[in-house]
Amino acid sequence: MAILPITLYGDKILRKKAIRISKVDAKILTLINDMFETMRNADGMGLAANQVGSHKSIFIYDLSSVKGFEKTKPMVFINPKIVEYSAETTVMEEGCLSLPGIRAKVERPVGIKLLYQDLDLNDHILEDDDLLARVIQHEYDHLQATFFTDRLDDEGKKMVKKPLQKIVSRKVEIEYPITDKGTM
Repeated sequence: MAILPITLYGDKILRKKAIRISKVDAKILTLINDMFETMRNADGMGLAANQVGSHKSIFIYDLSSVKGFEKTKPMVFINPKIVEYSAETTVMEEGCLSLPGIRAKVERPVGIKLLYQDLDLNDHILEDDDLLARVIQHEYDHLQATFFTDRLDDEGKKMVKKPLQKIVSRKVEIEYPITDKGTM
């Protein structure tokens, strides 16, 4: 396994929608293993493939280090699609490995229904709520070329404008490998 550089806000790949996977081969399995290694190295809870430079429609999560979720198994989601959102919403603070140093309160639906495929490309349906649903929505947004900051109101967007500019120019201190400015 390898620790991959994480793409940051401003990298073009993060504003392109992910491409469906039609075959899980050795390259995809290596990518997934590297994603887990990279996410854990950066103390993340979830990671989308475009955050490590791949256009593939994959995201992962591992919440086992979060209090109350110690028994939650790490998951891989291939070709995911959220097909239903709950009417009820909640506001929680979010951060992102591609937006180091930025945290903001984001309103999202409490629950979701997700269609996805496993490593054998078998179809599954997952219905979840609270933290798991939030992590899934956050990572799914990445595959749709969306950041949590895109979901902020005008005042919130004003507050993150300068920090986002610092990220684009790579004038931030980060304790994990990142892409060079403008490489993706």
